[in-house]
Amino acid sequence: MKIALCQMKMEQDIEINYRKTLKAIKEAAMQKADLIMFPEIQLSPFFPQYENFDARNYLLTPDSPYVLGVCECCRENGIFASPNFYIEENGRRYDMSLLIDENGKIVGKQKMVHVAQCENFYEQSYYTPSEEGFSVFDTKFGKIGIVVCFDRHYPESIRTQALCGAELILIPTANVISEPCELFRWEIRVQAFQNSVHIAMCNRVGKEGNMVFSGESLVSDCFGNEISFAGSTEELLFAEIDLKTASDARKEKPYTSLRRKELYK
Repeated sequence: MKIALCQMKMEQDIEINYRKTLKAIKEAAMQKADLIMFPEIQLSPFFPQYENFDARNYLLTPDSPYVLGVCECCRENGIFASPNFYIEENGRRYDMSLLIDENGKIVGKQKMVHVAQCENFYEQSYYTPSEEGFSVFDTKFGKIGIVVCFDRHYPESIRTQALCGAELILIPTANVISEPCELFRWEIRVQAFQNSVHIAMCNRVGKEGNMVFSGESLVSDCFGNEISFAGSTEELLFAEIDLKTASDARKEKPYTSLRRKELYK
């Protein structure tokens, strides 16, 4: 399976970000990618850095023209995509990733589970935590899960999806240069190794307000090897992975099956 990570710089104008999204989908398809993923809240500036920001212009619904347009672009280009949007559903607002298949059908939704509230990440002011927890989606390539940004800092997130059979986990994120970027790379690789799962993390780039996004999107295989790594500017990053190797690795190295849950708190 060939995946693409669209490391993007976001503008204030949702239309510009939307056009960049469609262009990236088309380019990934031309490069024979099977799936393309995007950073966190890709159609907007990173408004959660402010405690009080009117983000209504960036709030979508599942039947928004922007969501439907991305679905149609996937259908036209025969490619899976996992965009991340600010979405209102059933009267609540979420940081939500979608999984769209090559026919333009939404086959999965994953909302942020753990919602941060700290300097530059006032996310509880905007997002409702997921009520459903974590999901894993069956695709023709294998089982795919999504862990949204801050959720990856909780080992239970990736472990839960691995226990549900995930062979590839997608992480849309918004990492900045003031954070421990080298540690974040190891965080992904170690969790990939411990859970025998492929992980792809896609970040933003550029300066927005007081935040400078670091880029450095990456893909780790299920053995903890970093197989693809981006720089600090806009880039379409590609990686080839075999999802089945994750399931095979779990049989050979049964880290998850030998857990003694009765001793855990």
